[in-house]
Amino acid sequence: MKILVLNGSPHANGPTSDMVKAFAEGASEAGHEVVSINVAYKSIKGCAACEYCHNQGNGVCAQKDDMQAIYPEILSSDMIVFASPIYYFTLSAQLQAVIHRTYAVDIPKNVKKTALILSSGSQFVYGPAIAQYYQSIVEYWGVENAGIFTANGDQNKSEAKRRELYRFGKSLRTEEVL
Repeated sequence: MKILVLNGSPHANGPTSDMVKAFAEGASEAGHEVVSINVAYKSIKGCAACEYCHNQGNGVCAQKDDMQAIYPEILSSDMIVFASPIYYFTLSAQLQAVIHRTYAVDIPKNVKKTALILSSGSQFVYGPAIAQYYQSIVEYWGVENAGIFTANGDQNKSEAKRRELYRFGKSLRTEEVL
């Protein structure tokens, strides 16, 4: 199974990235192809709502930025993991831009599963991000939610959290979406 991880954290060694690394290690060891893209280091503009993608572009966005290299990864993946720190109750702006820009390709047909990895300093801030994930990804795309993983406070960068994410990645079976 090809798994795409879209990491929206601007901190290469922060808690979100730590959880992503643990997940990717477990999934790779289970035999999956894991592609991890830190979208916080990409130049990706927000959707311009120009409708070019649907009226003239046949699913191709009019904007030419780093998103052009991410579209093929999205379209060829069986599973997408969205990873983000929580900033003011929602996903990072960098990850939001990528999600909004998937409008150009509509619903990625290959994707059968998704998961969500979130980190924060507080345990009481995840609700809006999880609701958005369910409504705009799981329900709209019609995919299976494979799991939601959160870390806050002392859980961030803890060995227990690393093991949890590693086990999750390792538990995904290759034949699940074939």
